[in-house]
Amino acid sequence: MNNLSFPIKFVFQISTFTNDFTATDSTGKTVAYVKQKLFKLKEDISIFENEGQGKLNFKIKADKWIDFSTAYNFTDSEGKELGKVGRKGWASLWKAHYELIDQHQKLQYHIREENAWIKVLDGVLGQIPILGVFTGYLFNPSYIVSDLQGKKVARLKKEASFFGRKFEVSKLTDIDQDDEQRILLGLMMMILLERRRG
Repeated sequence: MNNLSFPIKFVFQISTFTNDFTATDSTGKTVAYVKQKLFKLKEDISIFENEGQGKLNFKIKADKWIDFSTAYNFTDSEGKELGKVGRKGWASLWKAHYELIDQHQKLQYHIREENAWIKVLDGVLGQIPILGVFTGYLFNPSYIVSDLQGKKVARLKKEASFFGRKFEVSKLTDIDQDDEQRILLGLMMMILLERRRG
């Protein structure tokens, strides 16, 4: 995932039981295929170069069994640590809040949900038969990535779509390539978790 052309689109598969998705850049080129292993006690995510799954670029693994304060570690194809993302404890019950840690174990970015009410309405109305199919067009939560000074650097937004399967990542300011990669890995893991929560 180098020299990325933003915005980046995440499109989840709806024809399978898996929680896999494809990431494409602004030109439509596939930049990653994200595959989540099912029925694992600890999250295990593989990020391939494309849908063919021939070349593994990254792994994301939970540091413990499913738990409220689990962190998810990023490594490259050779096992080198790149950083991690973790949910910010009780603060995330109402409004999603994650912390992005760099490869030196230092807090680097916050990822926060912009409006918690949108997700609440999406979750409640999504349980109503027939109407639930259309909530993907009505309620579209977004998440802001900001640095430690509060400067907004990126946004992930759910797009209007059936089954809430499309998301878009926009870059809001210039960031270096390592940070760009770490932010994308963090957002990939976060959206897998948030999508499951509703």
